[in-house]
Amino acid sequence: MLDIKDLTAGVEGKTILNGLSLTLPKGEVHAIMGPNGSGKSTLAYTLAGRDGYEVTGGSAALDGQDLLDMEPHERAAAGLYLGLQYPVEIPGVSNVNFLRTAVNAQRRARGEEEISAGDFLRAMRKEAEAFDLTMDHMKRGVNVGFSGGEKKRNEMIQMAMIEPKVAVLDETDSGLDIDALRVVANGINRLRSTDRSILIITHYQRLLDYVEPDRIHVLKTGRIATSGGPELAAELEREGYDAISAEAA
Repeated sequence: MLDIKDLTAGVEGKTILNGLSLTLPKGEVHAIMGPNGSGKSTLAYTLAGRDGYEVTGGSAALDGQDLLDMEPHERAAAGLYLGLQYPVEIPGVSNVNFLRTAVNAQRRARGEEEISAGDFLRAMRKEAEAFDLTMDHMKRGVNVGFSGGEKKRNEMIQMAMIEPKVAVLDETDSGLDIDALRVVANGINRLRSTDRSILIITHYQRLLDYVEPDRIHVLKTGRIATSGGPELAAELEREGYDAISAEAA
């Protein structure tokens, strides 16, 4: 579903990704772990097409399409979803209007009919309840007045409604207390699908105690230093990144 080969990219003239290669098969959940500055968020922003992040080599394909040749909105329409580490507030735009506009844009891109107002509200209410948010939250401006945990849960609602092919979740667990972490993790597990691939970017094992990935990759100095099964998270927690990277080398 996502195929990255020898990707080299950076920001402000500084190269951060150094020939990174990664394959995320259809229907699988993979996790990327690594120390600060290893390139985790740079990978997420580069895939999404954020301004200022320049690709100088390699390729990235989403379901066979050249991702790097698309504008950011085209990448989203092709099925890429980015969950932000720090979701922003959008005053004056309600969650209801934001989500219905996004969902219908996705449906048009897939050649489907737009969802009716009634069907949309019923679906959104169901997802909001699943992530412990209310219709009062949904009527507010996007993330306005939300706690950190509510913002992350709101992003899970967006993901559930938009139904992407590939979801890249950039440190979705950061800033969450244990209860919010469980809600978000349960949501990720509920959204696992044979038609959807998920890439979780995280620092810590704690999210992976609830969401067991098919594979874990350790990112160091802009490249995958080593990969392994779910047990690699506990090994990293126990021994640290340097020890694992040295052993792999």
